[in-house]
Amino acid sequence: MTYQVLITGANRGIGLEFTQQYAQDGWNVLACCRDPQHAGALQALAKVHANIRILHLDVADFAQIDALALQLKNEKVDVLINNAGVYPESSLGDADTNDWLDAFKINSIAPLKMATAFTAHIANSELKKIATLSSKMGSMSDNTSGGSYIYRSTKTAVNMVMKSLSIDVQAAGIAVVTLHPGWVQTDMGGSNALIDTKTSVAGLRKVIEELNLSNTGKFIAYDGKEIAW
Repeated sequence: MTYQVLITGANRGIGLEFTQQYAQDGWNVLACCRDPQHAGALQALAKVHANIRILHLDVADFAQIDALALQLKNEKVDVLINNAGVYPESSLGDADTNDWLDAFKINSIAPLKMATAFTAHIANSELKKIATLSSKMGSMSDNTSGGSYIYRSTKTAVNMVMKSLSIDVQAAGIAVVTLHPGWVQTDMGGSNALIDTKTSVAGLRKVIEELNLSNTGKFIAYDGKEIAW
């Protein structure tokens, strides 16, 4: 049986690595990004793997999300991966309000919009899974350094959103997990990060593989360890 995964922010970093690894393993990949025309690495990957379909999607545009769900209405989505996100810099006294609102829309609200728009696609699939990329920086318990007001708060918010979602979609047989990818060497994570995308995504895929209704609603790192909220 061939499974299908839908990935947001698939043009670079962790999203691109998810796309590559799932495609290599024979999954059909719906690779979504804001600007397919300029997604060179993703375009190159799609030329190698015929099972990658590149789709235009800006997760900040909720009408686009609805339109894509309608476009794919006859397709099943075994795994939805909410990967797209932003990291505006912010420190005490220097957290721009507009940046903050945009970050909440993309990091906290869009994952729920994706989940609700694609609930039927996921419920009709074999695997029925939703995974959302968060960060340990959204953990209240783990915050010992302060700062990063915008990013931290939007990730804390999406953690709560996904916890509620995990309860609300259980009746439809859908399992939900919130993921911490580690400190990864990407444009967002920087070159000093501890692990590469290959290591992170391999671990995250294992967590997704082991996700089911018995462990739904948890916050888990790429190494399989549960993270305190």
